[in-house]
Order: sequence, then C-alpha cells, then structure tokens
Amino acid sequence: MNYNNRIKQIHIENNIWLLYLVILGLSFYANKKEEEYFLHKNNKSKEEYRKINAFVFMILIIVYAYFEKEAISSLLNTNPTKFKFDILSFIGSSFVLISGIIFLYIILEDDNLLEEIAFN
Repeated sequence: MNYNNRIKQIHIENNIWLLYLVILGLSFYANKKEEEYFLHKNNKSKEEYRKINAFVFMILIIVYAYFEKEAISSLLNTNPTKFKFDILSFIGSSFVLISGIIFLYIILEDDNLLEEIAFN
C-alpha cells in the first residue's frame, strides 16, 4: 500500500468525521422541528424537518459514495490474500449507499414521514 495515499485518505476521513458532527447537529434541530409539528400541528415545522432530513441524506449519500469509490478502488487493486475482506467491504459499503438512497427517497416521497429515518 502506498502510505502517502493512505495518509491522504485519513485526512479526508477526518473531514468526514467533522461533517458527521454537523449532520448530528442538523439532525437534533430536525427532531426539534418534528416535535414542534407533532405538539402544535405546525405545518411549517413539518416542512422544515423534512427539508433538513433531505439535505442530511443528500450529504450522506455523497459521503457513502466516497466510501463506495474507495471500496471499489481497493477491490480493483487488492492482492489475493486481502480479496475476501475487500469484497466484504465493497458489499457493506454498497448496502450503506443503497440504504441512504432508499431513505432519501422515503423523505422526498412520503409527505407524512411518520417513519423513523436514521443515518446510522
């Protein structure tokens, strides 16, 4: 493995962790808006939390796509002893990306959005 490439990946991943902190803050705010909607039937709050959730999942899909790209790159450049782990990493990152797309679809299409949508 090229250590310079791995160091660059680590720096990108550190920035992604910071982005996750922003996403957590937005998610807390969206939950507050959702609570306002259920307590006061404020349709403006409902639209705000739907828009925030959609924005969060758009960002997450970009992050998930980055990890998918890294998994593909690793899979294409793997050595035979690591292939099993690289294929498993690719499968896992593919499922995470697909789940993000599905959750975004739910957020955009379900006007009531009574399901719990989480970005784990």
